[in-house]
Parts: sequence; structure tokens; C-alpha cells
Amino acid sequence: MSDHVTFHDLTQTAEIPEALLQRTESDLSVFVERVTPIIERVRTEGDAALRHFAQAFDGVTDPQMSIKATPEEFEAAFASIEPDVLEAIKYGIDNIRRFHEAQKPEESWMIEVRPGIWAGDRNVPIDSVACYVPRGKGCFPSVVNMTTIPGKVAGVPRLIIVTPPSPDGTVDAGTLVAARLIGVEDVYKCGGAQAVAAVAFGTETVPACAKIVGPGSPYVVAAKRLLSDRIDPGIPAGPSESIILTDDSVDPVLAALDLIIESEHGPDSSAWLVTSSRRVAEGVIAALPAHWADMDEKRAGFSRAVLGGKHGGVVLTKNFQAAVDFTNAYAPEHLEILTTDPMADLGRIRNAGEVLLGTASPVTLCNYVLGPNAVLPTNRAARTHSPLSVHDFMKRMSFARVSPEAYPEAARHAERFARYENFTGHARAVSAARPMPKLEPR
Repeated sequence: MSDHVTFHDLTQTAEIPEALLQRTESDLSVFVERVTPIIERVRTEGDAALRHFAQAFDGVTDPQMSIKATPEEFEAAFASIEPDVLEAIKYGIDNIRRFHEAQKPEESWMIEVRPGIWAGDRNVPIDSVACYVPRGKGCFPSVVNMTTIPGKVAGVPRLIIVTPPSPDGTVDAGTLVAARLIGVEDVYKCGGAQAVAAVAFGTETVPACAKIVGPGSPYVVAAKRLLSDRIDPGIPAGPSESIILTDDSVDPVLAALDLIIESEHGPDSSAWLVTSSRRVAEGVIAALPAHWADMDEKRAGFSRAVLGGKHGGVVLTKNFQAAVDFTNAYAPEHLEILTTDPMADLGRIRNAGEVLLGTASPVTLCNYVLGPNAVLPTNRAARTHSPLSVHDFMKRMSFARVSPEAYPEAARHAERFARYENFTGHARAVSAARPMPKLEPR
């Protein structure tokens, strides 16, 4: 396979080519067309449709596959998991839980906005949330940790996992182990658009949920969009993407290593090295083939496809500010800043899902064990969305109370608003027609 790396020299232009900002999910029309009949079949046929698509898309050979993971499957997973992998899962769970416990908002707060007028918010968990854990290009117990831990910390009463089955009808062992360690026993074997439809409508086995979170393919993203009137689709989290932002100080061999991280997820990923240093740009391009040669052939193939295609490679800008401008326009899911003073440069970034600072903070660490959530907004959604957090599993209810003593003044102003806007019912409710109890003299 070719070791070609896409290279864009922007040193002579002030404009950022719009094509460089596009992702594979930027145009979902073809995916929407493909998932529409899948959604309809799950809606009308329930479990039978899930079993059909498990055979058609996941290669499952058992037409009677159990859709819910059984206690025996959990036990088999614990028996088969390697001790060092179990230790890593536990290490990640501990750090991620600590971070999200610190993030959890207080149950309620209230202020007295004026004498006798109190107002506040109450934070409560969402009733039910489905956590989507991908499977198509690998096994991801790390996604179990990132999606279910904030839900557990938030106190969601019904927290479930949906994940594609393997051809033998089982769930990845690491996924089941992580789920049980976190306290989630409800794991359902369905993936892709059919999983989104299952939790949107409910089937004989899979419960309908109020929300779904977690990353997925463009098919999953398209299904979430189509079903957004039935289920909250959560933050837009599609195929992986990253920018490695550098000045002239970084070792190109190291920068090339980090450029590969998100590019190896699959050919639908996006990954750019953006730099104002020609030395770094050329050095990274030269260093990539040696890294690919030492990788698993499948993952190296994914990385080559991304970094040699139209959604990845190396971008050279005329100066570092132009590199920052490109990064903010791109609004990447993952951003690494590899510069002489990454903390100072953090202040120049407005749009990114997460920012990793310095050569000792590669995306790999945050994907697994640092604590912050690695389920992040994609496709430029970082311009307005935030990483998955405890807040995504909760909702706020505002509340207010007015004392009889404070009522007259507030009512007078409210009535004026209502009459100006011609809401006579509103106005009458706070007018002299309201039979308020008389205040006792103090």
C-alpha cells in the first residue's frame, strides 16, 4: 500500500479552503437514505428485526441469538479477561469516576433575587439513557467507561448499553467486564442504526430510552438525526478526528506518532498535522512510513487511507497564528498542542472538544485513563457543544417562590408586560381580579 501523505501548502494564501474542513459525516444524505428502511423495520418488527440485522450486518450465525447479555456471558467474560487488561480497566474507571464526581453539580441552588422573591435550579438525573458502544472496527471497553460512568455518577435510574455482537453472538469480554465493574448489567446486542431505533421505539427485549449517548459511524449519526423527535441524540459524536498543532520546537518523529492515533480508527476518520514549520511538516511526512511499518497491518491501512486521503495529512501555514486560525475553524474533536508553551497557547483556542497540552499528553492517554471524557463533539460541533459529561445525564428544573409581601410589586410589573404583549389572560391573573389573601398587620 502507498505511503503517500496528503500535503497542503497554505503559506501563500490567507483563505482556508472549505474542503479541508469537511469530514466524512458532513453530508449524511446517502446514510439517511440507507438507514430509513432499517429504522422502519425495527419499529414494526422489534426483536425479529434486530436478529435479522445481526445476521446481515454483524455476521451472527445463530438466528435465535439472545439479544440481552446473560449472567453466564458476564461470568465467562471475567474468566477470559487477561489480568493486566483487567487492571488497566480498573485504573481507567477509578480516574474517570474521580473526574466526573468532581464535575457533578450540587442538587439544587437558590438565591433571593429581591426581598421575598426566591429562584433557583434543581438538578435531577434523566430517567433512562442508552450508551452506544461501537464494535465494527474494534472492541471498546474504554467507551463503556466514558459513557456509563458519568451516567452512574449522575444517578440515572435506567442506564443500559447497546453494542454490536460478534459473529458468535457474544459481546466483547472487556465491554462486559467494564460494564459490571461500573454497575451496569443491562447490555443489549444490537449496533448501528438498528440499535438507535431499538432504544428510540423499544422492542420486546430492549427498553425505550429518553436519550442515547456515545460515538458511532455515519450510519449511527444518521439514525440519531432521523429519530431526534423520538429520542434525545446527545452530542454529535461521529467518526474520530484530530489536529496536532505544532510550532518548530517539536520532534517530527513524535508528532508523527500522535498524528497516527486517531487516523487508525478507520478510513472514515479525519486527522491533520497543522504547523507553521516546514521542517516539522516535511519531517512528519518522512517519519510516518517507519511508524506504519511497525503497526498492525489493518490499523496501518486505516491510517494510510486517512493521511493519504482528502480528510487527513499535513497542513503548512504561513505563520503560527494562521495555524491557530485553521484549528479554530476546523473545531477538532481532539487537539494536541505541541509547542514551546502549550499552556499559553491554550488561551488562543476557542473551538475544540478536548485539548492535550505538551509532549507527555498524547490523545491515547485521554482516550483511556486520564479522567476527562473522550466522547467528544465531531464535525465542527465543538463550536457549540462540549464533551460528554455528568451534565449530559441530568437536566435542570428551575423553581421560584414569591412571598405574599413581595407579590404586589412583582405583579404590577408583570401585568404591564402582559398588557404590552396583549396577553389579557396573563394580565388578568396578576391583576386586581386575583383573590389574594389579605396580609395580617405585623
